[in-house]
Amino acid sequence: MTTPMKVGPMKVGIIGCGNISGAYMRLAPLYRDIDVVACADVSMDAAQARADEFGLRALSVDDLLASDDIDIVVNLTIPEAHYPVMKRILESGKHAYSEKPFVLAMTEATELAKLAKTNGLRIGSAPDTFLGGAHQQARAHVDSGAIGKITSGSAIVMNHGMEHWHPNPDFFFQPGAGPMLDIGPYYVTALVNILGPVKRVAALTTSASDTRVIKSEPRKGETLQVNTPTNIQAMFHFENGATVSIITSWDVWAHRHENLELYGTEGSLYIPDPNFFGGPVIAGGGDNTDMETLPEWDHPFGKANETNGAGEPQANYRTAGLADMAAAIRENRPHRCSLELASHVIDVMTATLKSGETGAFVTLDSTCTRPDPLTPDQARALMK
Repeated sequence: MTTPMKVGPMKVGIIGCGNISGAYMRLAPLYRDIDVVACADVSMDAAQARADEFGLRALSVDDLLASDDIDIVVNLTIPEAHYPVMKRILESGKHAYSEKPFVLAMTEATELAKLAKTNGLRIGSAPDTFLGGAHQQARAHVDSGAIGKITSGSAIVMNHGMEHWHPNPDFFFQPGAGPMLDIGPYYVTALVNILGPVKRVAALTTSASDTRVIKSEPRKGETLQVNTPTNIQAMFHFENGATVSIITSWDVWAHRHENLELYGTEGSLYIPDPNFFGGPVIAGGGDNTDMETLPEWDHPFGKANETNGAGEPQANYRTAGLADMAAAIRENRPHRCSLELASHVIDVMTATLKSGETGAFVTLDSTCTRPDPLTPDQARALMK
């Protein structure tokens, strides 16, 4: 990498002060190489509210991009705004990190990659949950050869949609979102982290209804339009020969499928929800066909640090990818939530939707290398 050495924490500004911004602002202080100092939004009221909550400067978008003390800008706008905002960040001379998906088309990814290279800047993108203790343990188990060569698997994320809890769920049902582009990045990234790049895809896509009724406050009872598939059933053929079926759906009320399973020549592996950082990794096969939970790994990003809405302990280390990118800039090394990885994941997901439209297999133009594993010691080094 040619990015110059950066000494000390990177100063971070956030554009987009909606629902997800609170998690970034709350968890960023865990890490030694990032310091969130400012936030902006098209609504100054929203920016000021977050600034007051977390002790930040509330700025206009223009003023944040012009701030000399900000090194990295995090893009937490809605998906359809990701590309133009990312472009403005790079044109302002700042490194850019985006919530997923960082763009909605490979042409946009290519354009941003050229701009970043020209300006000597980095692009990073969520999801970073694959850096969690559970998913790093699963990768280490596979890489050790414990379950042999991975031949197949399944990835399942099914529920009945965002209108049941999100205060403004409209954009989830528009092009650029839907379950594949909104939730799919967690699952596709987790698979690429373990198996490597995808070679070709095939899919069937449908929607149960053209409209949805919002069940959450403050807009309970309003009807929204559905303009993107809400049920995607696909098959991924990886470059290493493995075939994995994947279902992303907001048309399912209940099911009993595991989130992520991999099947090898010597055994099988159950991996917890890649939307989260922790959870038990369960393996079995060979002489012992019973599935058993692997011994708990001493990985800091797998340890429960909060409770979820049901009062259950969970591990949440979002901003780990941003922290790793900042450390990588300082240390002049590649970062794990990279442009290359995020672009390939976008290619996989958009190719899947294209296959659903055309009814044909789609061979991917992109590829990527697997990101470096994040060992327990390396994860600890990212933290204060």
